[in-house]
Amino acid sequence: MNSPIDLLEQAQAELAAIDYDETAAGLDRRQFMFRSLVAAAASAFGARAAGAQPTDAIGADAIGSALAESAGVWRSLQPPVQGQTPVPLGNGEAPALQFMPYPEGTGALMEKLIAERGAAAFKRTPFVVEPWVGTVPTSAEDLAFLPAHRIAALIRARKLTSRRITDIYLERLERLNPTLNCVVTLMADSARAEADVLDKELAAGKIRGPLHGVPYGVKDLFATKGVPTSWGSADFKDTVYDYDAEIVVRLRAAGAVLLAKLSTGLFAQNDWWYGGRTNNPWNLNIGASGSSAGPGSATAAGCVAFAIGTETQGSIVSPSIRNGISALRPTYGRVSRHGGMVLSWSQDRVGPMCRSAEDCALVFSVLHGVDTKDPSTVTTPFRFDRALKLASLRIGVDPQAPKELVEKLKALGMTPREVGPRPTVAGMAGGGLNVEYAAAFDSYVQRKAKEFNIDLAALPERPTQGPGANGPFGNTPPARPKGVNEGEPNPMAAADWNPRFVGGRNTRAFDFVNNQRRRHILVQRWGAYMKDLDAFIGGPNADVGPNAQTGHPCAVLPYKFDVPAFGGGGPGANAQAAPTYKPQPICAVITGNLYNDDVILSIAHQFQKATDFHARRPTLG
Repeated sequence: MNSPIDLLEQAQAELAAIDYDETAAGLDRRQFMFRSLVAAAASAFGARAAGAQPTDAIGADAIGSALAESAGVWRSLQPPVQGQTPVPLGNGEAPALQFMPYPEGTGALMEKLIAERGAAAFKRTPFVVEPWVGTVPTSAEDLAFLPAHRIAALIRARKLTSRRITDIYLERLERLNPTLNCVVTLMADSARAEADVLDKELAAGKIRGPLHGVPYGVKDLFATKGVPTSWGSADFKDTVYDYDAEIVVRLRAAGAVLLAKLSTGLFAQNDWWYGGRTNNPWNLNIGASGSSAGPGSATAAGCVAFAIGTETQGSIVSPSIRNGISALRPTYGRVSRHGGMVLSWSQDRVGPMCRSAEDCALVFSVLHGVDTKDPSTVTTPFRFDRALKLASLRIGVDPQAPKELVEKLKALGMTPREVGPRPTVAGMAGGGLNVEYAAAFDSYVQRKAKEFNIDLAALPERPTQGPGANGPFGNTPPARPKGVNEGEPNPMAAADWNPRFVGGRNTRAFDFVNNQRRRHILVQRWGAYMKDLDAFIGGPNADVGPNAQTGHPCAVLPYKFDVPAFGGGGPGANAQAAPTYKPQPICAVITGNLYNDDVILSIAHQFQKATDFHARRPTLG
């Protein structure tokens, strides 16, 4: 015989399926459901309640008696307190569920590291700045284009002051920004003050860390106390936080000097922000790519010693390739994202964009490790090896890999292993990225919806195939909301309204969860694929999308100097003549196994020790 709880659950399910007439006068839906459930409960349990009456004439006392006897069901049926509102959410609050790229989970990774290295696995390996040897450059331009690790060496040797190199970079930023459009906020006064303090500390024998006195720039989606953080949007250009992002804190502790907030595309999309397009210093007729456009452009132009970018799905790799620089997109979870704008809690990553692989290793050695303010972070070993033997590594080579890079690495000792196509999983629909976009920007979308008088319940459905199927609206113009007629301004096409933040609002939770289940299958398949590889070299621009969802690291490095084949870019490009480009560094991508960030940077370093493509400079006024 069914228990009272079973009967009540059955009644609840049946009542939930009843059509409720919204136009009828009287009770609202919550009260209707509550009283209906009370009546059903009393009917189910009434025979056991003293003085039970027929359901259609049931009294409040009998209802109370029946429910009180029914194992606390009365308490479970209390309606929400009138007037309560959900806890407000901004852009940064993380969900309870956290993505973990290691196929067997965090616990298995920790056990593996302890078995291999013991407690030393969780201790940071200091980056040793090699001493300066040779003649010191005298011209401002020669100093500006030095790699960050060489600037650090000069400062430690008291052959260059932090104030001098800071002034050199500030002058270049001021002079070249009208051409590059890479600076959102120049922090000249605070930078000079920081540099002076660091010079005094060094004179007193105090060295903060490996970046002591080295100037840098940060993508303008990280909080910097007392300085605006715009996210590339005019809506946020006056937003000021009263704290610093974790990466800013760590870089300051290591002695780095923050020069400027560098441009990001609107809400971390492409190279267009509210101040216009950020340009590639090698070819000014094309943008710097995005969304880490400012870090890519400023680093390539010798306006900063290094910069910090972020990536959700290509935003470190793409501008690094476009601007011909070296970069690291780290393994997911290795660098704190606290204080940074959120696009995707399960994909966002923070990494260095530099002029050499060794610079990337230097900066990453400071950034990586657990931060209690970012629950995705882990600490795993990182040990950059300047003398790494390529013959000791298992390096895969795709048939489409750049031949110049492969041949040089073979000459340096690499024994390549041919690899085939990477694993895929059908039916992932982008892994649910659009849903994370929509959740992260829900408060903004609701604000803009009120401003434009848009009914969010009447948004157009996302396409199931064709343009826009793998994102909120793809590259097509956003559809008109219901009620907005042809010929009327489309509020969703406004410059400060980003349509990719609304498409995910219509995705069913059921579909999102199943996307994540398929994503874990992809993670497992990549784990099996990489089991016998330390790294592999794919085709140009290869594997950026899949790795965004699996969390694997990759290093970008220039491997030749040639005329690029970037294409025209933008709507209608296929119908136009391709732009004419000047030669610039052409980049390749080395993808590493999970947590092999040090290995892929060491491979890139071996190549750069034998070549000078990474040391080439653009010609600017």
